[in-house]
Amino acid sequence: MSNVDVSLIIPCFNEEASVPPIFDEIKKTLTPIDKSFEILFIDDGSRDNTLAVLRSLASLDSAVHFISFSRNFGKEAALLAGLQAAQGDYIVTMDADGQDPPSLIPGMLDAVASGEFDCAGTRRVTRKGEPAIRSFFAGRFYSLMKKISDIEVLNGARDFRLMNRKYLLALLELQERNRFSKGIFPWIGFKIKWFEYENIERKKGKTKWSFWRLFLYSLDGMTAFSSKPLAIASLTGFLIFLASVASIAFIVIRKLIWGDPVSGWTSTVCIILFCSGVQLFTTGILGQYAAKIYTEVKHRPHYLIREAQ
Repeated sequence: MSNVDVSLIIPCFNEEASVPPIFDEIKKTLTPIDKSFEILFIDDGSRDNTLAVLRSLASLDSAVHFISFSRNFGKEAALLAGLQAAQGDYIVTMDADGQDPPSLIPGMLDAVASGEFDCAGTRRVTRKGEPAIRSFFAGRFYSLMKKISDIEVLNGARDFRLMNRKYLLALLELQERNRFSKGIFPWIGFKIKWFEYENIERKKGKTKWSFWRLFLYSLDGMTAFSSKPLAIASLTGFLIFLASVASIAFIVIRKLIWGDPVSGWTSTVCIILFCSGVQLFTTGILGQYAAKIYTEVKHRPHYLIREAQ
């Protein structure tokens, strides 16, 4: 057994303004609990003073530790590094932006410590404060994932979770390079108790997740946990083939019966452009899967550590 009861894993990227308040809130929440804990910050190659802030916290509080990457490897790599380094019997993963309320941790801990559940997950029931277009596309993403994937990714589910050691070891069995935590968590199963809360807006700093980055992340998720896009590409090609056969038959029959010449270069060009677009689209889908295979077979490490304490 570990001498640490609870490990908190907090990935950080350019969060110098957010780290001190989230640290203070965590300490305020956990100090009354009769549990030993460690707070493990993962500096994901920050370009601001995040690392300096973490060094200062670690020098003032023995419960604070940090791992600093040699460059920015992404949140998924940071989460994995924290999971691999965590010493606690119970492990919490949460963001540094203050949108994951530490006040939920005691209840989550009670649920998992009871033995009835292996993990306590959280989900936002509202997206108040988010841009409307972002909320709209987020909803469409979850709906699409539900249709094309064999796993259930709950709308509003967060990476803010508390898990026992058994759940953690199961997570660490999955060592793929193309990680998508929102899919990995439900894929491994186990019993989960959900805690719902209303959206909390970021108070410090700026979000690192632009619309474009979220879009690319959603593509990673869809291709990581579903092969149906390949089936859709094949079906699209087959339907276009049938349409072309029908068109050829129509042209031949019209020529034999009415003798009308085949005319209209504009329509011909449109058809060529349409088919070319579909070909590029389906090739792009194949490329996404090929790129993932390429990444996996290189067997590069998920991250490189520059400094740790």
